[in-house]
Amino acid sequence: MTTVLVFLVLLVFIMLDLPIVVAIGLTAVSFFVGQGQGQFLALLPQRMHAGTTGFTLLAVPFFILAGNLMNMGGVTNRIFRFAKAFVGHIPGGLGHVSVVAEMLFSGISGSAVADAAGLGQVSYKAMTDNGYKKAVAAAIVAASSTLGPIIPPSISFVLYGALTSVSVPRLFLAGFLPGALMGGAIMVAIALMAKPRGFPRYPKASAKELWIATKESFLSLLSIVIILGGIFTGIFTPTEAAVIACLYALFLGFLYKEIKAKDLPELFWVSIKQSVALLFIMAAANFFGWFIIYQKIPDNIIATLSGMSASGTGVMAMFIVIIIILGLFLEGNAIFLITIPIFIPIAVQYGFDLVNFGVVMTLLIMIGNLTPPVGMCLYAVSSFTKIGIGELSKEALPYLIGIFVVTIIIAYVPAISTCLPNLLMGVAK
Repeated sequence: MTTVLVFLVLLVFIMLDLPIVVAIGLTAVSFFVGQGQGQFLALLPQRMHAGTTGFTLLAVPFFILAGNLMNMGGVTNRIFRFAKAFVGHIPGGLGHVSVVAEMLFSGISGSAVADAAGLGQVSYKAMTDNGYKKAVAAAIVAASSTLGPIIPPSISFVLYGALTSVSVPRLFLAGFLPGALMGGAIMVAIALMAKPRGFPRYPKASAKELWIATKESFLSLLSIVIILGGIFTGIFTPTEAAVIACLYALFLGFLYKEIKAKDLPELFWVSIKQSVALLFIMAAANFFGWFIIYQKIPDNIIATLSGMSASGTGVMAMFIVIIIILGLFLEGNAIFLITIPIFIPIAVQYGFDLVNFGVVMTLLIMIGNLTPPVGMCLYAVSSFTKIGIGELSKEALPYLIGIFVVTIIIAYVPAISTCLPNLLMGVAK
């Protein structure tokens, strides 16, 4: 009964249109006060502080800043031109370019919304200038942007690792194959619609054009090698990699003469606001997570599932349904922070691989980013395309189906995501 009441109260606060940080914090406070345990409110500032002071979490604001620097510094444009030269000629043309460019840029930014707002604008303009209908181009951009948190580095994986103590480098490695499958699924959907809907494409690039595109984008692409190579060779941690990404992005911005010193204060301020908004939610969610554990909600759910003789397959299906439903109403990071304290003990009880589970949760949250009424990628793309959320979500449906199929495969065939980390880092004990 307590479990049901907690989520009913949380849902009511969300339906009242309270900010998510207020809703989750107020839910915990209401129950402590209602149960006559107001003395626990003294722990509120302590838990909020503890929720945002981990060393791993330092990577979050730096990856946000790196993404903003690369969008402003010309890195985004050069990566797009590189992708156009190599895949612009295949059926689906610039649609595939958008996906491939996003898969490359994902190795730098780690944020779906940042990718949608940055690289997405470049892709959208190129597609509409070359004959794509605006809604079609916008849907491809929105779907492509969801690759950001799957292909490493990933802000979502950093958050998951910080909350569960799962190795972040192992999570990064686990994202490669699911990210490739996800990108492939989107490209298959584009290819299937290319001829019936008359998607335009570029002439095949000559060897000279391929060389020019590679030469012009070399330093931009090198950032992927520096960031991921440094992490996986142990030269620096994911947190240090985020700082390196910022410094390299700043260097490229000045080298390409796309960033001027006068632009930096505003860019820093935008990055600070984005970081504070996310970390403030994390602070409140840490108190909410402690409240959930104190109320023994995970234990009660495990006992109920055990009494029902629920199988691991059934429990995974339940997780998938819950997160998809939450994705209709909540922003992705909020879903992470609300559900992880509840789901992780259950996942451990049923023997789920926590690395694969983090990948599955991230994939499910990306589905939420493409579903109204609170699809963050839809809103990010709608903000600069002026395409309505309803029309945009309808056009994005084929790509959404592809991502969902990949998610189900990864959920029930964990070896796909765990093979790389197990091969390169050894089997986790």
